[in-house]
Amino acid sequence: MNWLEAGWRHVWLPYAQMRTAKTPLPVVRTEGSRIFLADGRVLIDGIASWWTACHGYNHPHIRHAVARQLETMPHVMFGGLGHEPAYTLATRLAKLLPEPLNRVFFTDSGSVAVEVAIKIAVQSRLNRGERGRTKILAFTGGYHGDTLGTMAICDPEEGMHSLFTGLLPEHPVIPLPRDPESIAAFDVFLEQHAKTLAAIIVEPLVQGAGGMVLHPPGVLRHLRDAATHYGLTLIFDEIFTGFGRTGTMFAYEQAGVTPDIITLSKALTGGTSPLAATIASDELFEAFLSDSAATALMHGPTFMANPLGCAAANASLDLFETEPRLAQAGEIHQQLTAELESCRHLPGVIDVRTLGAIGVVQLATIADPAALRARLVEQNVWIRPFRDIVYLTPALTIARAELTHLTTAIKTVLAAPPSGRL
Repeated sequence: MNWLEAGWRHVWLPYAQMRTAKTPLPVVRTEGSRIFLADGRVLIDGIASWWTACHGYNHPHIRHAVARQLETMPHVMFGGLGHEPAYTLATRLAKLLPEPLNRVFFTDSGSVAVEVAIKIAVQSRLNRGERGRTKILAFTGGYHGDTLGTMAICDPEEGMHSLFTGLLPEHPVIPLPRDPESIAAFDVFLEQHAKTLAAIIVEPLVQGAGGMVLHPPGVLRHLRDAATHYGLTLIFDEIFTGFGRTGTMFAYEQAGVTPDIITLSKALTGGTSPLAATIASDELFEAFLSDSAATALMHGPTFMANPLGCAAANASLDLFETEPRLAQAGEIHQQLTAELESCRHLPGVIDVRTLGAIGVVQLATIADPAALRARLVEQNVWIRPFRDIVYLTPALTIARAELTHLTTAIKTVLAAPPSGRL
C-alpha cells in the first residue's frame, strides 16, 4: 500500500506511542457493521468507530442527504449567515429535549461542546455579577475530552492527562454519590464548597472512557436535587450516551430529571461527519442578553453548524423517527447480557456488565491491549480493549449473527490467553 507507507512517515496517530505503534490496518470501505480491509479481510465492527455509527456505516438515507447538501452548499460561515439544515436541526433537537433546554450552540467536536458548556456555566454567573464561583465539580473516573479546559475536569488520577498537572486549572474531582458513604461525602463537600462552584458535570449512567463504569439513575436524581438546592448549573455530558446507546434516546431520561446544559456529539450525525451541540436552558441563555457586547458568548468555531454535518444529523434523526432504533438497542442489550454471561468463568475476568447497547468484560489486568486487539482481529472482529476492559458498543442496526460473532470472538480469545496471560 504505497499511500500507507508514504503517509506513515507523516501521520501522528491518536492515543499512540509512535515509537512502538504498529502500522494501522488499511481500510478501503465500510458498510453496515463491516469494515473492509485492503487485503480482502472483512472485520465486524464491535465499537461503531468510537461509538458514533449508530445506524451502521454508510446508511443510504444519510449518504443521500449529505450528497444533496454537497451539491448546493458544502459550507458557509455561521456568523451573520444562516442556513436551513442548522436551523431545522436546532428546532428538532429542542423538541427532542425537555423544557427549558431550548438554545443550541453548534461546535465541531465533543471536547469543544464541553468547553462551551463550561464557559456558559461560568460566564452566566459573571454576567449576573456573581464573582468567585468559577470551579466545576467533576467526578472520579470521569472523562470529558482532551482539550485543556476539558482535561482539567477529567479524573486527574486516571493517567491520560496526569502529565499536565500544574498547567491545567484546578477543579474539584470527587467520587460519585452512589452509596451511603460517597453520598455523605458529596453532601459535606457541597456544604463546604458550593459557593466556589459554578456547575456540576457528569456522564449520565456510564463513564465511558473511564472504563465503562455504570451508576444507577438515582445518582443523577441526587445531583439534580443538590444542584437545585445550591443554585448550581447541572451539565450532563451525553457525548457518548446520547442517541440510544443506553437504551433510551438520552441517558438522563432513565432518571426522570432534566439538566441545565446537555452536550451532544458522536452519534449526532450517525457517525458521518464531525458535529457537536451544547444545548442550554432558557434561563442560562437569558443571562447573556444585554445591550453590551461584553456579555455575549464569545465563541465561534470556524466550521460550527457545517451544513454537511447538519444534513447528516437531520437524516440521522429521521431514522430514529422512522426505524425502531430504541427497540433494537433493547434487543442488543438482551443478547449481550445472555451471550457475555459465560465470560464470568473465564481466566482473569472480574466482572461482566451491560447497559443498553453496551457490553463490558472487565479483567483483573490487561498487560498488552494492542496484542489483545491483534488476537481479536484474527477472529475477524474490530474491538479495541483499553484499561482493563474488553467492551462492545456496536451499531444499533447490527445483525444478530454479527453480534454473536463478536461475543464469540471475545470468549474465544479470553479463554486461551497466550502463555497463560493477557
